[in-house]
Amino acid sequence: MIIKNINIGIFGLGYVGLPLAIEFGKKFNVFAYDNNKKRINDLKKNIDKNNDIKKKDFQLSKFIHFTSHLDQLKKCNVFIVAVPTPITKSKKPDLSYIKSACKNVGSLLKSKDIIIFESTVYPGLTEEVCVPILEKKSKLKFNVDFYCGYSPERINPNDTKHNIRNIVKITSGSNKETANFVDNLYKKIINAGTYKVSSIKIAEAAKVIENAQRDLNIAFVNELSIIFDKLNLDTSEILKAASTKWNFIKFQPGLVGGHCIGVDPYYLTYRSKKSGFNPRVITSGRVTNDKMSDYVINKSIKNLNKVFNNKKYKFLVLGLTFKENCSDYRNSKSIEIVEKLKNKNHQVDCFDPLIKIKDFNQKKSIKMIKKIKKQYYNCVILSVGHNYFKKIGYKKINSYLLPNGLIFDIKNILPKNKKSLYL
Repeated sequence: MIIKNINIGIFGLGYVGLPLAIEFGKKFNVFAYDNNKKRINDLKKNIDKNNDIKKKDFQLSKFIHFTSHLDQLKKCNVFIVAVPTPITKSKKPDLSYIKSACKNVGSLLKSKDIIIFESTVYPGLTEEVCVPILEKKSKLKFNVDFYCGYSPERINPNDTKHNIRNIVKITSGSNKETANFVDNLYKKIINAGTYKVSSIKIAEAAKVIENAQRDLNIAFVNELSIIFDKLNLDTSEILKAASTKWNFIKFQPGLVGGHCIGVDPYYLTYRSKKSGFNPRVITSGRVTNDKMSDYVINKSIKNLNKVFNNKKYKFLVLGLTFKENCSDYRNSKSIEIVEKLKNKNHQVDCFDPLIKIKDFNQKKSIKMIKKIKKQYYNCVILSVGHNYFKKIGYKKINSYLLPNGLIFDIKNILPKNKKSLYL
């Protein structure tokens, strides 16, 4: 299989698709598609709202064309699908985005074209769900007229050290020729190299267990923090002591949200149950992490009752994104804490310096404040470890509290204080 004059069409321009488009756009003709017209207009002006791609990166990508018009991708012979794969409210895979992308790609497919999927899925989804849609829409035959590859994303949003160029890329294809083509294609942009596996299913499985493993490790230390809290022991000191052994794996307790670690294990457990096996360990880890917002709330109120003995309290939640130094608040457990506190009729203000207030307040039922009141709150829940909060420090954050008020330093980013609460 030899494709001359490669033209790449990329579907989805979020954390995964945009860096791909930028890197491939340095070497190939790239048509970067997203149905969000505002997003496309921003990208044409070299603006990335996620702050992952800088202006100079846009300028280096000389062969890229941003578009919200499908017909501009008709000349493409390689398609890369990098759309979200979230879960539903019932914790099952939401395949609406990837199915829609397949219909769009299918409408453009020509003989000998290749489709590469980057979205995180369960083992088998590419060939069991995506391929039939592509065949039906294009009227072409899989592995005869068109071919597929799978190369899972490994993007860590707002991580300047681990970017797309220096993370090893897993590659695969629906036959040997396609696998070699996909591998060679990614080698053009990945400095760290590639790792070609024997099948699409193997690549899908490798990706989904990466985040499941991390989820389980965090669930373990979250459970430890609950145990040690009941024993009146300092979890952070215990973890530091244990980590002096060379093979102790370093993880910290915390809230697990976002669109990867808190989502991907559900894809694996869903497929496992369909095959007849109920995975108890993975499911148990998810239950533990999903309950941590309740644990934070209950621990806060329990300790506030010792000091104030009120029925209702005034809370300030600092940090609403799903992880530190990142503006993305999708599936954020911090937002879940705010919502649950409000449902208990407590007064809750929230603030995050990395989120645009206007954008957030238009989308959410809860509202961010612009200015924080001093000596007003019973409790400050410092839920996300932004560098901003480290910089303003304990003294500033403590000034927001009433006398005898409490700081719940979930991420343990401030100097230790006997008055503060920790996981």
